[in-house]
Amino acid sequence: MLENLSDKLDVLFKKLRGQGVMSEENIKEALREVRLVLLEADVNFKVVKDFVERVRVRAVGTQVLQSLTPGQQVIKIVQEELVALMGGGEDNSLDLAAKPPVPIMMVGLQGAGKTTSCGKLARLLKGQRRRPLLVPADVYRPAAIEQLKTLGRQLSVEVFDSRADQDPVDICREALRYATLNGFDVVILDTAGRHQIDEYLMNELVRIKEAAEPREILFVADAMTGQEAVNVASGFNDRLDITGVVLTKLDGDAKGGAALSIRAVTGKPVKLVGVGEKLDALEVFHADRLVSRILGMGDILTLVEKAQATFDSQEAERLQQKLKKSQFDLEDFRNQLQQIKKMGSIESILGMIPGVGKAMKQLQGAQPSERELKRIEAIIGSMTPAERANHAIINGSRRLRIAKGSGTTVQEVNQLLKRFTEAQKMMKQLQKLGPKGLMRGMKGMGKGMFPF
Repeated sequence: MLENLSDKLDVLFKKLRGQGVMSEENIKEALREVRLVLLEADVNFKVVKDFVERVRVRAVGTQVLQSLTPGQQVIKIVQEELVALMGGGEDNSLDLAAKPPVPIMMVGLQGAGKTTSCGKLARLLKGQRRRPLLVPADVYRPAAIEQLKTLGRQLSVEVFDSRADQDPVDICREALRYATLNGFDVVILDTAGRHQIDEYLMNELVRIKEAAEPREILFVADAMTGQEAVNVASGFNDRLDITGVVLTKLDGDAKGGAALSIRAVTGKPVKLVGVGEKLDALEVFHADRLVSRILGMGDILTLVEKAQATFDSQEAERLQQKLKKSQFDLEDFRNQLQQIKKMGSIESILGMIPGVGKAMKQLQGAQPSERELKRIEAIIGSMTPAERANHAIINGSRRLRIAKGSGTTVQEVNQLLKRFTEAQKMMKQLQKLGPKGLMRGMKGMGKGMFPF
């Protein structure tokens, strides 16, 4: 979502890095460009004004003007102030330190992704060995209750049995009583939304807050709605005193101003971010990591966390040994594809590796699409175990059978086998080069990096 902002800041920073000497006039001009970039990204104009002023005060100091690398000093200040703008250094973890069951109240307008976020949060908490209970308290939106029940079945998380003819406050009270008697330690309340804030909705939410006494009141904001999300967040905060924000659709193609504005305007931290449609696509928010991605510096910590949660250590060791012995086959490749898909899209993964995201962008679509990954899985799935273990035995008749079985063409099967053979050779070469050689090799490989 923040790709456009990232590109424009990258152009500006290249100019700054080239500045051998900087005067107050140079800095003023650079900050004028920063201001325009942020306003074009739909960041709140008051937030931009305060941000630029803070950077200016720090940038015109003698430490910058007399530095050997003044341009880089200004870049560092911009980075630090962006982190501060989004709440860097604050404790944005969920407050669950209370006698169970701990109520979490999810609020927001209709269409922001509130119900789906409830499901994603339940999955996240379940992964932390908690026992969440989902509570459908939206009795107005058609199928809202059934939607949450469907999510509960997908996640193997219990959903409280409510009905559309019940009062939402009564539902929440009964659900908390049920959770206490049945050993649930977190209760996630999915409340009603509207297309806009109205008095009836707010009064109902205030009544639920008084009855449930939630430890967390999380405002769910659609990051793609821009400044409107910020205005709505302020309205909810004024009435409910929210404890934090959940930003959904951060993987979308909006300008991203809400992500940079919402904490500054409400004074409340962004605690969670939705980065995809899948139920595992909810992450704890880290301001420094998002800024690092925006500035093209990658996000290795999140990548490592995703890998640790996805990959089995024994499987990784087994794969490493096979790579050393040059025994990596198509079965191993398919397994790795499936593991990588669990971590998110290829584009998002590459974006977390410093330098690689921008390098791949310059290669004009060298990274594979999700559709290509599915096609490759289908081709490999149509092979016999013997063919996956030794692709050299795949002759013309076998290729025709594999193509028919996978719904692809013989040419696509040929292309996969050719690319896989090239990839095997490259893996042997890169292993001899070490980590620095691996990075250089990835930047220079182009289409050859992936076996298709």
